[in-house]
Amino acid sequence: MNEALLRELVPAVIGVLVRRGAGFAAAEDAVQEALIRALETWEADPPRDPKGWLVAVAWRKFLDSARAETSRRGRELAVEEEPAAGPVSATDDSLWLYFLCAHPSLSPGSAVALTLRAVGGLTTRQIAAAYLVPEATMAQRISRAKRRTTGQPLDRPGDPGTVLRVLYLVFNEGYSGDVDLAAEAIRLTRQLVAATEEPEVSGLLALMLLHHARRASRTGADGRLVPLAQQDRSHWDTVLIAEGVAILQAALARDRLGEYQAQAAIAALHADAPSTAETDWVQIVEWYDELLQLTDTPVVRLNRAVAVGEADGPRAGLAELADLDPNLPRHIAARAYLHERAGDLGQAADLYAEAARVAATVPERDHLTREAARVRQALRS
Repeated sequence: MNEALLRELVPAVIGVLVRRGAGFAAAEDAVQEALIRALETWEADPPRDPKGWLVAVAWRKFLDSARAETSRRGRELAVEEEPAAGPVSATDDSLWLYFLCAHPSLSPGSAVALTLRAVGGLTTRQIAAAYLVPEATMAQRISRAKRRTTGQPLDRPGDPGTVLRVLYLVFNEGYSGDVDLAAEAIRLTRQLVAATEEPEVSGLLALMLLHHARRASRTGADGRLVPLAQQDRSHWDTVLIAEGVAILQAALARDRLGEYQAQAAIAALHADAPSTAETDWVQIVEWYDELLQLTDTPVVRLNRAVAVGEADGPRAGLAELADLDPNLPRHIAARAYLHERAGDLGQAADLYAEAARVAATVPERDHLTREAARVRQALRS
């Protein structure tokens, strides 16, 4: 894989897309998607014409994105033109659509996938990544959900828990880069909080606010990812943090713990700490133990392993990671971090480089590549 060649081709490919009618920002996004695809496939099957391959893939990515945006706008316009529904006239139409797409005839997983695609505006690839399944598998799941609801009246609201899950995933996707998506998820969750006294709804809002408060510090001026330990905490939004903590405390006082409240408690401990070293990692591990009782997922176990590495030492964290699937996203990066903390710099550098090769996004890949270079420089010093 010649990454130098990729970097040289980027301006030319963006120029081709712009000349074909794509806006510069949209062209840049499409080319980044094409670069990710190139990193996944070129090593095993390099193209004869790298530039032509990038142009073709990036143009398809641009068209897919443009069609999705056009469809989303059309749905929004259609909703605005509909007369107000009788019993829910005071409820935001967007939120009502979330409930309608969480159709009772669908399983929770299928309802979430369909809602993310039809209302949330996420691509099938984005949804598949959130569920840790192949894109083809998710495409089949969404198609089955569409067929199942064809011809059925969409007049019965679905499960509130399914809607919470959708809002959570939409926020996570927005928090990864699209600020408008994150803000929309927060707006709709605020409406749910106003309409119900369910503590898990408040827990989800608290979680969103506590994460959103750190958004400005997650990337540098040059767009580079900034890990939590290196973030300038003076840039965190203390107003959002205070609101999130207050909402969380009120939810926990109802003594009906749920997964979003537990996640918010972990986020609150991070927000409360003056630095990474001063974080109450022991309590964070305890909250992860609570979270595992509520939702035992590979991602929760991976995050817990990293927290154990902070609380009990990197060797303890590596022992926890050893019990997890090594193909889990961020598994290699977590091992690299813990090996570095344990002083195994050579192994850490190799693992950072390996994690960069399988990174899901260009910013993440670039960050891990820099980490590998930094550790190798430390080895030579």
